[in-house]
Amino acid sequence: MLTQVVSSPAVSLARPLSWRWSALPVLLDSQTSLFSSLSLAIFHYRTGVVSFCSSPQISAESGDVFPKESSKRGPLESGLYLVGTPIGNLEDITLRALRVLKSAHVILSEDTRHSGKLLHHYNITTPLLSYHKFNESQREQTVLRRLKEGEIVALISDAGTPGISDPGTELAKLCVNENIPVIPIPGPSAFVAALSASGLATDEFTFVGFLPKHTSSRKERLMVSANEATTQIFYVPPHKLLQFLEETSVLFSDTRRCVIAREITKLHEQFWRGTLGEAKKAFSVHKPKGEITLLIEGKAKPAVETPSDCELEKELSHLISNGHSLSSAVKLVASGTSMKKKTVYSIALRKFGKQLESEEEDVDLDSCKPE
Repeated sequence: MLTQVVSSPAVSLARPLSWRWSALPVLLDSQTSLFSSLSLAIFHYRTGVVSFCSSPQISAESGDVFPKESSKRGPLESGLYLVGTPIGNLEDITLRALRVLKSAHVILSEDTRHSGKLLHHYNITTPLLSYHKFNESQREQTVLRRLKEGEIVALISDAGTPGISDPGTELAKLCVNENIPVIPIPGPSAFVAALSASGLATDEFTFVGFLPKHTSSRKERLMVSANEATTQIFYVPPHKLLQFLEETSVLFSDTRRCVIAREITKLHEQFWRGTLGEAKKAFSVHKPKGEITLLIEGKAKPAVETPSDCELEKELSHLISNGHSLSSAVKLVASGTSMKKKTVYSIALRKFGKQLESEEEDVDLDSCKPE
């Protein structure tokens, strides 16, 4: 049995794993220098216990965190790699992302100084090239030329997944149009993390991201979201949170449930839950700091009233008297109500079946008066 405990500002994890004794030498051989800074204890000839603690301050030594090349995994192919990076906790990065960043010829970065901290933490020396919304159009042709020459280009944002409320979408489009491979390297995403822990519906949702700055455009978009039945997800700057809550509490109603996720994966991670009205009151006094992902539950679907047998009979009678066949009338009534076709057909046969066959009885509407 192996127990792993990871020390992290936002995460404490302990999980049992089953190991065969024969697999341990391979693990130790491939990551010898990494385990040299960890405490290791092994018991029993077949299973053991390995416990270790890692800290965000520990840097990778000489690329030891990278898996050795496997015969089943060749070198990376040329193309644009969209690499997901941590949204706050440096430990939230995949081995594949590290391999791509280490192997790339150049890394396009939204903020080279910010990204430099991540690369330094993992001893990655790949050159950085600034790529953000203010120089996208100037950089595009240079990047395309390098890609056409066969280079591996990695694109990262300050945090999370490139192209999701961050630069990268236009470059990906250009590469697709030029038949240049675009390869996603999955990683952290603030809105997915917030949604998974929100407690709101996750089967269907709408990711809106940042709202427009202009008041009319912003309110127009909020009106669309207010009428949708799916969970709505927004990125809200902390200094605009109160304005957002004031606008949404009017358009969505004070009673609509919301979740305010702040500083996800960081030391002061927080999930606030309540109604929009309660949130407006709470955050009018408390001014939050840090990145905010705000989720609002979808609009409740109105309860569908089930028509009575009497109402169905009236509707069927009206259609039949206007020349519709029994089957045609049944289809029309069933499609316009919440009733199943089989149920409507049963009512139609019971009330009008003999009449249609003999054409001797008149439809007596007075026999079906409301109680």
